[in-house]
Amino acid sequence: MKYTKEHEWLRVEGDLVVVGITEHAATQLGDVVFVELPETETMVAEGDEVCVIESVKAASDILAPLDGEIVEVNTKLVDKPALVNEDPMGDAWFFKMKIDDLAALDDYMDEDEYADFIG
Repeated sequence: MKYTKEHEWLRVEGDLVVVGITEHAATQLGDVVFVELPETETMVAEGDEVCVIESVKAASDILAPLDGEIVEVNTKLVDKPALVNEDPMGDAWFFKMKIDDLAALDDYMDEDEYADFIG
């Protein structure tokens, strides 16, 4: 698993990259009450706003960590946004994307580096 400075986690499943937010991010957000997911078959560039998360404390964007195509979204989050707080590193993934080069993940932090980053 890899991690971004925006507190997203990235997990490779075959030729896809699954994207979610870390437990640290979910804790900082507080109780999530709304999730807006992207459309599938959407091409995104690294840094594009892809999802919106609203909690009782704030609204936050999830940015595309890589260039690619959104191929699947986790519709469970629309009906049960609290899943983000309950299982941020597992069932509460946001989207899956197809990217051209999985080696691009090498630029992101591993678990130890992310632990140091959040202190």
